[in-house]
Amino acid sequence: MASLMEFTTDSGATVTVEVDRHAPGAQLVARDGHHALARAGRTFDSALEGIRSAAESALNVFRDGALKPDGVELEFGVKITSEAGAVIAKSALEGHLTVKLSWSPGAPDRAAG
Repeated sequence: MASLMEFTTDSGATVTVEVDRHAPGAQLVARDGHHALARAGRTFDSALEGIRSAAESALNVFRDGALKPDGVELEFGVKITSEAGAVIAKSALEGHLTVKLSWSPGAPDRAAG
């Protein structure tokens, strides 16, 4: 049976996410033959806070190194769990994080300066 978790954003909007199972302490608000809906004990924004911090940390690593790319693109696979909020989801093989660095032709050589 699929479980649905209802989060509220800091601005008051509602976001419904499918989760594997409900965490203890989640408030069950509805049940039908196929789904159970529970209200999360935290906001959607707070559930994503760890992912935002991980992205900031990764950006700092790639921007502050010797490579000095003109652009950094990060791609996280994010899974919402009722227990931990948002987590970096694993792909079929391992953890999911894709990093793309780019340099513009003709841009000044920042490493030399």
